[in-house]
Amino acid sequence: MSKRKLNERDVPEVSEPSSPVAEASKSTSESTSKATEPVNSPEPTFASLDLEPRLLRGIRDQKWASPTMVQKEAIPLALEGKDILARSGTGTGKTAAYVLPILHHTLRRKDKRVTSSLILVPTKELAGQVAKLAQSLAAYCGQDVRTVNLAGKESEVVQKAKLAEFPDIVVTTPARAAANMNNGALSLKGLAHLVVDEGDLVMGYGFKEDLDYISQNMPKGVQIFLMSATLSTDLDAVKGLFCRDPVILNLDDLEKDSQLVRQYVLPCAEEEKFLILYAIFMLRLIIGKSIIFVGDVDRSYRVKLFLEQFGIKSCVLNSELPLASRLHIVEEFNKNIYNILIASDETELLGSMKKDDEKRPKKKAKTEDSKSDSGVSRGIDFRNVSCVLNFDMPANYKGYFHRIGRTARAGKSGTAISFVIPKDKYRKHKPTTFAGAENDEEVLKKIQKHQKEGQKIEDWKFDMKKLEPFRYRFADALRHVTKLAVREARIKEIRMELAKSQKLSRYFEEHPDELAHLKHDQNLNHPARIQPHLKHVPDYLLPGGRRSQDIGFVSLDKPKTPRIVKKKGKKIIRGRNGKIDPLKTFNARGKGKK
Repeated sequence: MSKRKLNERDVPEVSEPSSPVAEASKSTSESTSKATEPVNSPEPTFASLDLEPRLLRGIRDQKWASPTMVQKEAIPLALEGKDILARSGTGTGKTAAYVLPILHHTLRRKDKRVTSSLILVPTKELAGQVAKLAQSLAAYCGQDVRTVNLAGKESEVVQKAKLAEFPDIVVTTPARAAANMNNGALSLKGLAHLVVDEGDLVMGYGFKEDLDYISQNMPKGVQIFLMSATLSTDLDAVKGLFCRDPVILNLDDLEKDSQLVRQYVLPCAEEEKFLILYAIFMLRLIIGKSIIFVGDVDRSYRVKLFLEQFGIKSCVLNSELPLASRLHIVEEFNKNIYNILIASDETELLGSMKKDDEKRPKKKAKTEDSKSDSGVSRGIDFRNVSCVLNFDMPANYKGYFHRIGRTARAGKSGTAISFVIPKDKYRKHKPTTFAGAENDEEVLKKIQKHQKEGQKIEDWKFDMKKLEPFRYRFADALRHVTKLAVREARIKEIRMELAKSQKLSRYFEEHPDELAHLKHDQNLNHPARIQPHLKHVPDYLLPGGRRSQDIGFVSLDKPKTPRIVKKKGKKIIRGRNGKIDPLKTFNARGKGKK
C-alpha cells in the first residue's frame, strides 16, 4: 500500500514518482529506499484510491476503466473527512464521487444501529438513480450496507417501517426527510455524512424551509458534500446552511464533455421544423439514439403525433405520468429499447414536487431562468445518446449547455442540432408557433459568447430545396395534428400509464422480467387519422430522383400472347392465367349486335 501526502492544495498525492523526470529529481536516499517499488502508471485507477476491496468489485461490474476528474479529486479528500463543495458538469461522475467514500466509511463503522448517511436530491427520479447506484456498488457487501430510497410513493406507514430498521444510507428529497424527522421516524443523532446533490436545484425547487429544518436538527461534526453542475447564489445559500469552510473543487466550466459535441444550428421557419424533423428520421440522417428537446409537454405530444403519422416510434417523458412509468421510460431508453425520446425542460420541475408534507409552506413561483435551467436536462442520466435535437431552443444559454451534456459522455462523441426561428419568421405560421421562440436569436448569441476555446457552433448546410417534394406529405400529416388531438392523446396516455402503474405494479414486483414487455412508445389512437402510405418514402421523392431498381431475373423466352377463342360467333380474349378479360370482350354496339 503506497503512502500519501498533501500537496499545496491539500490534495492527497502518491509519494512515489509517477514519471522518469520526477524520479530523477529525488534524493539518492529516497530513490534507494523506493527502488524496489513499482512506478505508478500515469493513469490513476480506483485501486489507487485506497477504497474497500469489496467496493472495487462493484466498480468492476460497472465497467468503469478509471476515475473521472471529480472522482480523482473528491474521493481522497472525502476519505480524510473533509467537507467538499464540488462543481462539475453533468455526466462527469459526481454521484460516485460521494457514494464511494460514504460506502467506504459505512463498511468501517462499528455502530450499525443508526442512520449514518443522508443524501438529499431535488427529484424522485434522481433519488432512484442514486439509490440504485449505491446498491450496485455495494453488491458484494452483503448486509453490511443497507440503502433505502424514501422518495417513492410509499405511505407514511411504509416509510416508518423502513426507517425503523435503521438503514445506513437514506436517499430522499428534503421535503420527505423533513416530514419523517417531524414525525419521529428519522433520527439524525448518529448522522456522519450529509449530501446535497444538485444543490442549486434543491434550493431553486422551493426546499429552503426543509433545508433550514434539517440544518437546525443536525448534530455537529457531520461531513458535508455539496454537489452541483453550476456555482450560483442558490448554492451559496446551501453552503451557508451546512458548512463554513469546505474544500472547493471547481472542475471545468459548465459541461466538460460538451467539447466533444459537434454543434450545429439551422435557421428555419416555424412549420419547417416539422418538415426537417420528418426528413431527418425518414431519410435516417441520424444514426443512434436521439433526445428531442421541446418547449413544453404539449409540444412533446405534438411532435410525437406528427412522427406517428409516418410510422416513426417515439416516447414522451411526461411529468404527469406516474413515477414508476417515468423511471421505466428512462431505464428502457438506456437499454436501447427506444431510439427517440421527447422531453421538455419542465419534465422534472412539474413532476417531482409532489405534496410530500401537507404542512410545507407554499413554494414561491419559479422564475423563467430557474425553470429553464432545470428539468430533464439536469439530474437524469441518459446513456449512449448520439444526438440532442433542440426542436425548441431553451430560455437561456445554461439550459443549452445542460441539454447538450446529455450526449458525448464518457469520452464518446455526439451531435447537437438546434432549430432557430429568426425574428422575421416568428408567428408567421400560427398552428406551429411557440411563444418561447421569440428570443431564439438572442439566446443563440449568448450561447456563442459562452463557447469555450476550441468550441464553436457551425451552420448546418441543409438544402431546403431538396425537401420540396416532401412538402405535400408533411403538410398533410401536420394538418391532422390538431390541438384537440394533442389534448386527447395526452389524456389517453396518462390514463393508460395510470392503469399499468396501479394494476400491474404488484405483478411486476413478483415478475420483474415481465416489465421489459411494457411498451411506452405505442400509438395513442388519437383522433388524427394515421395514413399508412406515409410510412414509406417513394424513390421519386428522394433527392436526385428515382434510383435504379433490381427487377430480378428476366427470361429470354418470348412472352406468351393472349389466347383468342371464338365461341358461337363471339370473340373471347383470355389472359395468361386463362381467365376471360371482360374489358376486352365488351361489345360497344350493345348486346346481340355485331
